[in-house]
Amino acid sequence: MLTRDQITRRAAQELRDGYVVNLGIGMPTLVANHIPPGMDVWLQSENGLLGIGPFPTPDRVDPDLINAGKQTVTARTGASFFSSADSFAMIRGGHIDMCILGAMEVSQEGDIANWMIPGKMVKGMGGAMDLVAGVRKVVVAMEHCNKQGESKIVKQCSLPLTGQRCVNMVITDLCVLVMDPAKRRFVLTEVAPGHTVEEVVSKTEAEILVADHPATIAA
Repeated sequence: MLTRDQITRRAAQELRDGYVVNLGIGMPTLVANHIPPGMDVWLQSENGLLGIGPFPTPDRVDPDLINAGKQTVTARTGASFFSSADSFAMIRGGHIDMCILGAMEVSQEGDIANWMIPGKMVKGMGGAMDLVAGVRKVVVAMEHCNKQGESKIVKQCSLPLTGQRCVNMVITDLCVLVMDPAKRRFVLTEVAPGHTVEEVVSKTEAEILVADHPATIAA
């Protein structure tokens, strides 16, 4: 199966020149290390930073420069800093082209649950609800199954929803799924090297469609 680094490298292929992109906490933050050479992408953080660079090397760590997940980051040339209110105005105003989020569950119709774990203390959903409602394209990067081996791509989410019918693409350690807006089902378009369509379908609780000739993910 694909590693977290390989999943986020595949997610980075969805970036386009000039995009303003928000990376969710956890695995999606690794996308910052895989921006294609020569591509001009502006990474935004809800705590008020536009222009996040790659994660810092030990000699460049600045404890005052953090992302929304409280990880230390770098700022690229031309980066700007502003209030959290301005940051959310960007999100709610439709000025963010794409967000890449983690998830605990994604339903077959594109619902997402990514902020609450039963029995665990959580601080809340952060900016995720605003992102899935205000961003033009929502990509989820996550493992295909949870630690119990159960599918995270389900018929219906059992956890509290962050958003309904908002996910456009899911990239997991097994495959790439793209939402067909007319049929409201994900289409299996790419499979991880060494795995088969049949295996992906068997490990997916949700009803999914299969493209005529699914490609192999370039890992």
